[in-house]
Amino acid sequence: MQYSETQIVDTFAEAFDMKYSRLVVTAHDRTWLEIAAAVVTGYACSVIACDAEAGVERWLEPNETLDGRPGVSLLFFGMSTEGLGKAIVKRTGQCLMTCPTTAVFDGLPEAERRNQLGAQLRYFGDGFQKSKKLGTQRFWRIPVMDGEFVCTDSVGVASGIAGGNVILQGSAGPELLSVTRLAVERIAALPGVITPFPGGIARSGSKVGSRYPKLVASTNEAYCPTLQGRVATELYPQARCAYEIVIDGVDTAGVQAAMMTAIQTAIEHRVLAVTAGNYGGKLGKHHFHLHDIAKGMES
Repeated sequence: MQYSETQIVDTFAEAFDMKYSRLVVTAHDRTWLEIAAAVVTGYACSVIACDAEAGVERWLEPNETLDGRPGVSLLFFGMSTEGLGKAIVKRTGQCLMTCPTTAVFDGLPEAERRNQLGAQLRYFGDGFQKSKKLGTQRFWRIPVMDGEFVCTDSVGVASGIAGGNVILQGSAGPELLSVTRLAVERIAALPGVITPFPGGIARSGSKVGSRYPKLVASTNEAYCPTLQGRVATELYPQARCAYEIVIDGVDTAGVQAAMMTAIQTAIEHRVLAVTAGNYGGKLGKHHFHLHDIAKGMES
């Protein structure tokens, strides 16, 4: 399927089920809010080796938060409810409770499935912590050196999707990187999705398995330009670079909208080709076909 100078490959992105939670973090000002968000979502690119995949969903105005301060909505994805809960407790305790002026609230207060958060972190208060209930929500006030760290008692857990993706191919690396970054910036404006890799972009696309038995994943050699001529390649003849945008979302509609945004950006800027990573349907049950998404742009 050809759009202007961009070839849309007839393939699909393969995504899989994950559990997710949404934290709403507030702080005194945007400076400390950005620091808190960056630290708590650090080393959260892929569950291949990380305890969670995480990123900024959107920035919040003071009139959108419970304490009337600037805020940020963060999404965290994990393979299981229990594993996700452990990751969020550790990250909140290490990265948010330590960060000046922050408070933490639950972004899924209506969710029936829940993980403890403040209920565990409260013990850091060494007996000086206090509980407060507002409506149906319970919070903990833990004394710290700049006042109190306010933290929700628990966080909701819901079912989400991880692993939606598009791979952009280009003949010049710097130009392709700029277009891919623009696509990520546009995706960031959409609700319910994150792009968890550094700057939203993965250069080390992976495949399931390896010739080394201990590795569960390894480099996707079909998209490595330095291996053209040595292995079966998925790169177009003129391609000298490829970048992948991996998308996690709260539902299929959000992931599809993010992929459509990336494809539209690629076409607009005449990217050589757009494809996607999959494993023949063996990894996940959610298949996002690029041609179907591209046809949706025409309606």
